[in-house]
Amino acid sequence: MTDTIFITGIVIHARHGVMEHETEVGQRFVIDLELYTDLSESSRTDRLSDTVSYSNVVATATSAFKNTNYKLLERAAGAVADDILATFQRVRAVKVTVHKPHAPIAAIFEDVGVVLTRSRHPLPPARS
Repeated sequence: MTDTIFITGIVIHARHGVMEHETEVGQRFVIDLELYTDLSESSRTDRLSDTVSYSNVVATATSAFKNTNYKLLERAAGAVADDILATFQRVRAVKVTVHKPHAPIAAIFEDVGVVLTRSRHPLPPARS
């Protein structure tokens, strides 16, 4: 059984990107997280110590995302996933979505981004 904790719409100003002005000025990014964990104990005990603190997850994700300026969203999202799995032993897997709504693309678009899912153990291969 896997339960999910989700946190959506974390807004962070950071300096990720390939273009020079992106690293100088920075821009707004939005992060959504899904943490896959077993919540059966905390659903019975009502103790924070038996679950994953949302506040601590946001602090970890924000730090991982802002501490280094990456060229690619893929790497920035990977840093968030890696830090969450390293910090929160109760989390079995994490899905990180990073939105870059103001990406320098010569088109009219609503949003662009990446979605990464990382787990402690490799997921079984997809069957045909």
